Amino acid sequence: MVALAREQHFGRAAVACHISQSALSAAIRKLEAELGVTIIERGHRFTGVTAEGARVVEWAERILAKRDALRSELSRANGGLSATLRIGAIPTAARAIAILAGAFRARNPRARVRVETGATVEIRHRLADFTLDAGIVYLDTDTSHGRRGGLELYRERYILLTAEDGPLGARKTVDCADVTQLPLCALTPAMQNRRMLDLAMARSGVQLVPSVEADTVDALHAHLSTTRWSSIVADSWLHTFGVPPGMTGIPIADLHLRPVVGIITGDRGPASMVAGALIDAARDPDVRAEFARSFGAALLGSNGAAASRPAGRSSRIGHTRHSHSAN
Repeated sequence: MVALAREQHFGRAAVACHISQSALSAAIRKLEAELGVTIIERGHRFTGVTAEGARVVEWAERILAKRDALRSELSRANGGLSATLRIGAIPTAARAIAILAGAFRARNPRARVRVETGATVEIRHRLADFTLDAGIVYLDTDTSHGRRGGLELYRERYILLTAEDGPLGARKTVDCADVTQLPLCALTPAMQNRRMLDLAMARSGVQLVPSVEADTVDALHAHLSTTRWSSIVADSWLHTFGVPPGMTGIPIADLHLRPVVGIITGDRGPASMVAGALIDAARDPDVRAEFARSFGAALLGSNGAAASRPAGRSSRIGHTRHSHSAN
Protein backbone atom coordinates (compact mmCIF):
# COMPACT_ATOMS: atom_id res chain seq x y z
CA MET A 1 0.00 0.00 0.00
CA VAL A 2 2.75 2.43 0.94
CA ALA A 3 4.72 1.67 -2.22
CA LEU A 4 1.62 2.12 -4.39
CA ALA A 5 0.73 5.43 -2.74
CA ARG A 6 4.30 6.62 -3.21
CA GLU A 7 4.80 5.47 -6.81
CA GLN A 8 1.24 6.21 -8.03
CA HIS A 9 1.69 3.37 -10.51
CA PHE A 10 1.07 -0.39 -10.18
CA GLY A 11 4.07 -1.41 -12.26
CA ARG A 12 6.57 0.80 -10.40
CA ALA A 13 5.10 -0.19 -7.02
CA ALA A 14 5.46 -3.88 -7.93
CA VAL A 15 9.11 -3.35 -8.87
CA ALA A 16 9.73 -1.51 -5.58
CA CYS A 17 8.22 -4.46 -3.70
CA HIS A 18 10.13 -7.06 -5.78
CA ILE A 19 6.93 -8.83 -6.78
CA SER A 20 4.87 -9.13 -9.95
CA GLN A 21 2.14 -6.62 -10.76
CA SER A 22 -0.50 -9.34 -10.53
CA ALA A 23 0.76 -10.35 -7.07
CA LEU A 24 0.56 -6.71 -5.96
CA SER A 25 -3.01 -6.36 -7.25
CA ALA A 26 -4.02 -9.59 -5.53
CA ALA A 27 -2.49 -8.42 -2.24
CA ILE A 28 -4.39 -5.13 -2.43
CA ARG A 29 -7.67 -6.95 -3.11
CA LYS A 30 -7.00 -9.28 -0.16
CA LEU A 31 -6.32 -6.28 2.09
CA GLU A 32 -9.57 -4.65 0.94
CA ALA A 33 -11.45 -7.84 1.78
CA GLU A 34 -9.85 -8.10 5.23
CA LEU A 35 -10.59 -4.47 6.10
CA GLY A 36 -14.01 -4.35 4.46
CA VAL A 37 -13.31 -1.12 2.55
CA THR A 38 -12.41 -0.13 -0.99
CA ILE A 39 -8.85 1.18 -0.99
CA ILE A 40 -8.10 1.77 -4.68
CA GLU A 41 -10.14 3.73 -7.21
CA ARG A 42 -10.82 1.12 -9.84
CA GLY A 43 -10.01 1.78 -13.51
CA HIS A 44 -7.79 0.67 -16.37
CA ARG A 45 -4.84 2.25 -14.56
CA PHE A 46 -4.07 3.58 -11.10
CA THR A 47 -5.99 6.80 -10.52
CA GLY A 48 -5.62 7.18 -6.75
CA VAL A 49 -6.85 5.91 -3.42
CA THR A 50 -10.27 6.35 -1.86
CA ALA A 51 -10.84 8.39 1.30
CA GLU A 52 -10.75 5.14 3.28
CA GLY A 53 -7.63 4.14 1.36
CA ALA A 54 -5.88 7.35 2.40
CA ARG A 55 -6.48 6.43 6.05
CA VAL A 56 -5.15 2.93 5.40
CA VAL A 57 -1.99 4.39 3.83
CA GLU A 58 -1.48 6.72 6.80
CA TRP A 59 -1.75 3.85 9.27
CA ALA A 60 0.44 1.63 7.09
CA GLU A 61 3.17 4.28 7.16
CA ARG A 62 2.93 4.45 10.95
CA ILE A 63 3.07 0.66 11.25
CA LEU A 64 6.20 0.47 9.10
CA ALA A 65 7.82 3.31 11.03
CA LYS A 66 7.08 1.50 14.31
CA ARG A 67 8.55 -1.70 12.85
CA ASP A 68 11.74 0.16 11.86
CA ALA A 69 11.92 1.78 15.30
CA LEU A 70 11.64 -1.62 16.97
CA ARG A 71 14.42 -3.03 14.81
CA SER A 72 16.63 -0.02 15.60
CA GLU A 73 15.99 -0.33 19.34
CA LEU A 74 16.79 -4.03 19.35
CA SER A 75 19.92 -3.56 17.27
CA ARG A 76 21.15 -0.82 19.60
CA ALA A 77 20.56 -3.04 22.62
CA ASN A 78 22.40 -5.84 20.83
CA GLY A 79 25.72 -4.13 20.20
CA GLY A 80 24.90 -0.73 18.77
CA LEU A 81 22.60 0.99 16.30
CA SER A 82 22.82 -0.69 12.88
CA ALA A 83 19.93 0.98 11.05
CA THR A 84 20.15 3.38 8.10
CA LEU A 85 19.71 7.07 8.92
CA ARG A 86 17.74 8.71 6.11
CA ILE A 87 18.41 12.44 5.96
CA GLY A 88 16.77 14.94 3.63
CA ALA A 89 18.79 18.12 3.20
CA ILE A 90 18.49 21.40 1.38
CA PRO A 91 21.22 21.62 -1.30
CA THR A 92 23.03 24.45 0.50
CA ALA A 93 23.71 22.34 3.62
CA ALA A 94 26.43 20.09 2.18
CA ARG A 95 29.04 20.97 4.79
CA ALA A 96 26.57 20.55 7.65
CA ILE A 97 25.70 17.06 6.44
CA ALA A 98 29.38 16.09 6.28
CA ILE A 99 29.98 17.23 9.86
CA LEU A 100 26.85 15.57 11.21
CA ALA A 101 27.36 12.30 9.34
CA GLY A 102 30.88 12.03 10.74
CA ALA A 103 29.70 12.67 14.30
CA PHE A 104 26.76 10.27 13.94
CA ARG A 105 28.95 7.48 12.56
CA ALA A 106 31.58 8.01 15.26
CA ARG A 107 28.89 7.31 17.86
CA ASN A 108 27.18 4.57 15.84
CA PRO A 109 29.83 2.76 13.76
CA ARG A 110 27.43 0.01 12.66
CA ALA A 111 24.87 2.46 11.32
CA ARG A 112 24.68 3.79 7.76
CA VAL A 113 23.72 7.20 6.41
CA ARG A 114 21.72 7.98 3.27
CA VAL A 115 21.44 11.61 2.21
CA GLU A 116 18.92 12.93 -0.30
CA THR A 117 18.68 16.59 -1.27
CA GLY A 118 15.43 18.42 -1.88
CA ALA A 119 13.34 21.47 -1.13
CA THR A 120 12.14 22.13 2.42
CA VAL A 121 8.50 21.45 1.47
CA GLU A 122 9.43 18.07 -0.01
CA ILE A 123 11.52 17.16 3.03
CA ARG A 124 8.68 18.04 5.43
CA HIS A 125 6.29 15.92 3.34
CA ARG A 126 8.63 12.93 3.41
CA LEU A 127 9.09 13.26 7.16
CA ALA A 128 5.31 13.15 7.49
CA ASP A 129 5.05 9.92 5.49
CA PHE A 130 8.03 8.37 7.34
CA THR A 131 10.27 7.98 4.28
CA LEU A 132 12.87 10.22 5.97
CA ASP A 133 14.09 10.21 9.57
CA ALA A 134 15.35 13.78 9.78
CA GLY A 135 15.70 16.90 7.68
CA ILE A 136 18.35 19.63 7.49
CA VAL A 137 16.44 22.75 6.42
CA TYR A 138 16.00 26.46 7.01
CA LEU A 139 14.09 26.65 10.27
CA ASP A 140 10.97 28.73 10.68
CA THR A 141 11.60 31.77 12.84
CA ASP A 142 8.02 31.48 14.13
CA THR A 143 7.86 28.44 16.42
CA SER A 144 4.15 28.83 17.14
CA HIS A 145 3.31 26.19 14.52
CA GLY A 146 4.25 23.54 17.08
CA ARG A 147 6.42 21.46 14.77
CA ARG A 148 8.77 19.09 16.55
CA GLY A 149 12.50 19.20 16.07
CA GLY A 150 13.93 22.54 15.11
CA LEU A 151 17.40 22.09 16.63
CA GLU A 152 19.50 25.04 15.45
CA LEU A 153 22.85 24.11 13.92
CA TYR A 154 24.15 27.43 12.59
CA ARG A 155 23.15 30.76 11.08
CA GLU A 156 24.27 31.64 7.59
CA ARG A 157 26.07 34.90 6.92
CA TYR A 158 26.23 36.41 3.41
CA ILE A 159 28.92 38.27 1.50
CA LEU A 160 29.50 39.47 -2.05
CA LEU A 161 31.87 37.37 -4.15
CA THR A 162 33.25 39.50 -6.97
CA ALA A 163 36.37 39.79 -9.13
CA GLU A 164 39.41 41.23 -7.36
CA ASP A 165 40.08 43.48 -10.35
CA GLY A 166 36.39 44.36 -10.81
CA PRO A 167 34.72 47.70 -10.05
CA LEU A 168 34.07 46.79 -6.40
CA GLY A 169 37.07 44.53 -5.80
CA ALA A 170 39.00 47.07 -3.73
CA ARG A 171 36.07 48.08 -1.51
CA LYS A 172 36.05 47.25 2.23
CA THR A 173 32.25 47.07 2.30
CA VAL A 174 29.44 47.46 -0.19
CA ASP A 175 25.69 48.00 0.05
CA CYS A 176 22.84 46.25 -1.75
CA ALA A 177 22.50 49.02 -4.33
CA ASP A 178 26.18 48.59 -5.26
CA VAL A 179 25.68 44.87 -5.76
CA THR A 180 22.81 45.30 -8.21
CA GLN A 181 25.11 47.26 -10.56
CA LEU A 182 27.20 44.14 -11.18
CA PRO A 183 26.52 41.25 -13.58
CA LEU A 184 25.13 38.72 -11.12
CA CYS A 185 24.45 35.00 -10.95
CA ALA A 186 22.13 33.52 -8.35
CA LEU A 187 20.06 30.49 -7.46
CA THR A 188 16.66 30.22 -9.14
CA PRO A 189 13.53 31.62 -7.43
CA ALA A 190 12.39 28.02 -6.87
CA MET A 191 15.08 27.74 -4.18
CA GLN A 192 14.10 28.91 -0.69
CA ASN A 193 17.52 30.49 -0.26
CA ARG A 194 16.91 32.74 -3.28
CA ARG A 195 13.47 33.75 -2.03
CA MET A 196 14.92 34.77 1.33
CA LEU A 197 17.64 36.75 -0.45
CA ASP A 198 15.07 38.52 -2.63
CA LEU A 199 13.11 39.57 0.47
CA ALA A 200 16.23 40.81 2.24
CA MET A 201 17.26 42.86 -0.82
CA ALA A 202 13.74 44.30 -1.08
CA ARG A 203 13.96 45.47 2.53
CA SER A 204 17.01 47.48 1.49
CA GLY A 205 15.00 49.01 -1.35
CA VAL A 206 16.54 47.18 -4.30
CA GLN A 207 15.65 44.24 -6.55
CA LEU A 208 17.96 41.38 -7.37
CA VAL A 209 17.99 40.85 -11.15
CA PRO A 210 20.65 38.23 -11.99
CA SER A 211 21.77 37.64 -15.55
CA VAL A 212 22.39 33.93 -14.84
CA GLU A 213 20.36 31.62 -12.59
CA ALA A 214 21.18 28.07 -11.53
CA ASP A 215 19.35 25.47 -9.46
CA THR A 216 22.42 24.12 -7.64
CA VAL A 217 25.20 25.76 -5.65
CA ASP A 218 27.91 23.92 -7.58
CA ALA A 219 26.52 25.26 -10.87
CA LEU A 220 26.54 28.73 -9.35
CA HIS A 221 30.17 28.40 -8.36
CA ALA A 222 31.08 27.06 -11.79
CA HIS A 223 29.90 30.40 -13.22
CA LEU A 224 31.74 32.33 -10.50
CA SER A 225 34.98 30.55 -11.36
CA THR A 226 35.04 32.39 -14.68
CA THR A 227 35.19 35.72 -12.72
CA ARG A 228 32.67 37.17 -15.22
CA TRP A 229 29.88 37.22 -12.66
CA SER A 230 29.47 38.17 -9.04
CA SER A 231 27.12 36.63 -6.49
CA ILE A 232 25.86 36.90 -2.92
CA VAL A 233 26.90 33.68 -1.17
CA ALA A 234 26.72 32.17 2.29
CA ASP A 235 29.76 31.46 4.44
CA SER A 236 28.73 27.79 4.72
CA TRP A 237 29.11 27.41 0.94
CA LEU A 238 32.65 28.73 0.99
CA HIS A 239 33.95 25.83 3.05
CA THR A 240 32.65 23.35 0.49
CA PHE A 241 33.41 25.21 -2.74
CA GLY A 242 36.13 27.65 -1.73
CA VAL A 243 36.71 31.06 -3.27
CA PRO A 244 37.41 30.92 -7.03
CA PRO A 245 40.82 32.24 -8.08
CA GLY A 246 40.67 35.94 -8.85
CA MET A 247 37.62 36.49 -6.63
CA THR A 248 37.30 38.27 -3.29
CA GLY A 249 34.63 38.43 -0.59
CA ILE A 250 33.24 41.72 0.67
CA PRO A 251 30.69 42.29 3.47
CA ILE A 252 27.34 43.81 2.44
CA ALA A 253 26.59 46.47 5.06
CA ASP A 254 22.81 46.73 4.65
CA LEU A 255 21.97 43.10 3.89
CA HIS A 256 20.29 41.82 7.05
CA LEU A 257 20.02 38.11 6.31
CA ARG A 258 20.95 35.47 8.91
CA PRO A 259 18.76 32.42 8.18
CA VAL A 260 18.88 29.57 10.68
CA VAL A 261 19.71 26.06 9.46
CA GLY A 262 18.79 23.17 11.70
CA ILE A 263 17.44 19.65 12.14
CA ILE A 264 13.75 18.82 12.03
CA THR A 265 11.96 15.53 12.58
CA GLY A 266 8.42 14.39 11.82
CA ASP A 267 5.38 15.87 13.53
CA ARG A 268 3.50 12.61 14.01
CA GLY A 269 4.51 10.26 16.79
CA PRO A 270 7.88 9.96 18.52
CA ALA A 271 11.06 10.64 16.60
CA SER A 272 12.73 7.51 15.28
CA MET A 273 15.67 6.14 17.21
CA VAL A 274 18.09 6.99 14.41
CA ALA A 275 16.76 10.57 14.29
CA GLY A 276 17.23 10.79 18.04
CA ALA A 277 20.80 9.53 17.67
CA LEU A 278 21.48 12.21 15.05
CA ILE A 279 20.13 14.94 17.35
CA ASP A 280 22.26 13.60 20.22
CA ALA A 281 25.33 13.82 17.98
CA ALA A 282 24.42 17.35 16.86
CA ARG A 283 24.15 18.52 20.47
CA ASP A 284 27.69 17.37 21.25
CA PRO A 285 29.80 20.43 22.20
CA ASP A 286 32.61 19.23 19.94
CA VAL A 287 30.23 19.19 16.96
CA ARG A 288 28.97 22.68 17.76
CA ALA A 289 32.57 23.85 17.95
CA GLU A 290 33.29 22.20 14.59
CA PHE A 291 30.51 24.22 12.97
CA ALA A 292 32.01 27.39 14.42
CA ARG A 293 35.53 26.51 13.26
CA SER A 294 34.45 25.27 9.85
CA PHE A 295 32.31 28.21 8.80
CA GLY A 296 34.37 30.77 10.66
CA ALA A 297 37.54 29.61 8.91
CA ALA A 298 35.82 29.69 5.53
CA LEU A 299 34.80 33.30 6.02
CA LEU A 300 37.76 34.61 7.98
CA GLY A 301 41.45 33.94 7.53
CA SER A 302 44.66 35.49 8.72
CA ASN A 303 45.09 38.90 7.13
CA GLY A 304 41.79 38.46 5.29
CA ALA A 305 42.78 35.28 3.42
CA ALA A 306 40.30 32.44 3.12
CA ALA A 307 41.79 29.82 5.39
CA SER A 308 39.49 26.92 4.55
CA ARG A 309 39.09 26.13 0.88
CA PRO A 310 39.92 23.35 -1.57
CA ALA A 311 43.62 22.87 -2.23
CA GLY A 312 45.07 25.12 -4.87
CA ARG A 313 42.62 27.98 -4.31
CA SER A 314 44.65 31.13 -3.78
CA SER A 315 41.91 33.75 -3.65
CA ARG A 316 40.87 35.65 -0.58
CA ILE A 317 37.99 36.91 1.46
CA GLY A 318 39.58 40.24 0.88
CA HIS A 319 38.01 42.61 3.37
CA THR A 320 36.03 40.54 5.86
CA ARG A 321 37.91 41.40 9.02
CA HIS A 322 35.17 41.54 11.64
CA SER A 323 34.88 38.84 14.29
CA HIS A 324 31.93 36.48 13.89
CA SER A 325 30.65 33.32 15.50
CA ALA A 326 28.84 30.60 13.60
CA ASN A 327 25.81 30.39 15.86
